[in-house]
Amino acid sequence: MHPHFQRAQFLTAAGSRAGTPPDCGLEIAFAGRSNAGKSSAINRICHQRSLARTSRTPGRTQQLVFFQLDEDRRLVDLPGYGFAKVSQAVKAGWQALMEDYLRRRQCLQGLVVVMDIRHPLTAIDRHMLAWGSAAELPMLVLLTKADKLGRGAMQRQLAAVRRECTDTQIGVEVFSAASGLGVEAVQTQLARWLQLPAE
Repeated sequence: MHPHFQRAQFLTAAGSRAGTPPDCGLEIAFAGRSNAGKSSAINRICHQRSLARTSRTPGRTQQLVFFQLDEDRRLVDLPGYGFAKVSQAVKAGWQALMEDYLRRRQCLQGLVVVMDIRHPLTAIDRHMLAWGSAAELPMLVLLTKADKLGRGAMQRQLAAVRRECTDTQIGVEVFSAASGLGVEAVQTQLARWLQLPAE
């Protein structure tokens, strides 16, 4: 476990590029379909219960939410995409904000794309991966809620997603916020992207 993640604290939330922190240091963004378990994953990775707000209501995260690990490193919770019960105009605004962030943010080191292991690689997930590829970002597909499947089914889903994600810039890991499965592997990858010192 890397202690840097436990130090994460809320920094700011931005509804536009103008509200984001200065574009310096190192950032990793988390994206995912509404209710894929993105906020729960962030909380588990950081060993905190309520760092990122979780909700049974899809689309709770409606801004870019920045969490600071130290003066130079941040995690960013992007708005959930997909089935949020909001107007098309609001959805279009979120999409434009995310796309602008992914394409223009110079300090962004990697993108974690969170997918429910039972329903991975939906059309909109693929769109997010395409955005990441267009921005030439290394990516990690996080197959969450792995505790909902038996070991055999989990391994089959992992293998199937890895077969589809052939880009060498994309890694795939199984994850469970409930059991802690995959936490250390994810922390290791994030620490590499964030150039965290060994402790």
